[in-house]
Amino acid sequence: MAPAAEWREEPLREPELPAWAWAGAGARPLLASGGQRGYRDPLRAILTTRLNLIKMTTSQKHRDFVAEPMGEKPVGSLAGIGEVLGKKLEERGFDKAYVVLGQFLVLKKDEDLFREWLKDTCGANAKQSRDCFGCLREWCDAFL
Repeated sequence: MAPAAEWREEPLREPELPAWAWAGAGARPLLASGGQRGYRDPLRAILTTRLNLIKMTTSQKHRDFVAEPMGEKPVGSLAGIGEVLGKKLEERGFDKAYVVLGQFLVLKKDEDLFREWLKDTCGANAKQSRDCFGCLREWCDAFL
């Protein structure tokens, strides 16, 4: 078993994390004697949690769509569907979000089938199709 690394405090000249990540956490970056950056366990937990929350958030467009009934929203109001994909969907008859929802339900809310359909229909990439699927799934959970 290797001996535990000795820790010595050395301030970073330019923090790699944004300023808000350091604020209020009492964070003091440490360097292991081997030169690797490290953090004491409580600090690592705080920073990791804050950064993971950023990665896991949904877009404002997603939150807006899921916040209210669908009504006559245009297809471009779906998360992951921008101007270009919206035009392609409209050209193929999917002009409203509820029409895309209908296809989502016809495909029995199956993620793989829906994402493949969206890719084939309008050329959506992996992120766009994932965002659109998540948006419709969450809307269904809230309203159906």
